[in-house]
Amino acid sequence: MAVSALPSDADRPRALPMREVRTRLIQLVAMAELADTVTVVTRDGDPRPVAAIVPAAAARTAAQARADAERVAAVSAGWARRLDEQHRRGARRHAAELRVLADALAEAWAELDRRVGPGGDPALARLRAAHAALLGDQRRYLESA
Repeated sequence: MAVSALPSDADRPRALPMREVRTRLIQLVAMAELADTVTVVTRDGDPRPVAAIVPAAAARTAAQARADAERVAAVSAGWARRLDEQHRRGARRHAAELRVLADALAEAWAELDRRVGPGGDPALARLRAAHAALLGDQRRYLESA
């Protein structure tokens, strides 16, 4: 069966006289709620609309929508400030922990230097080079934080 190329009537609001609306009010409200259907109410015998039954979301005024958007923006801004502060605290705590670790490693290298002189063990020389690279990375990280 062929489908009509004309626009369907489902997109246009249905107009009903007040007498019929009184009879079918519960059904019309349910249709508005469940199917987002708009029903225009007319006076009996007069085609001009006098009221409408619309889904609750469609009845919101522009002022209410703006107020909701402003409230959401304020709440979002508050959360963004909290997240930024947590990020700063975490970065400071991380930097402090890195400094403590670097100090502990410096003490360990001082003890190793005291016990085994530089150049005495090739494995120790490789560790010393890796540690120097790590310290360079740490400096760059702390400078960027």
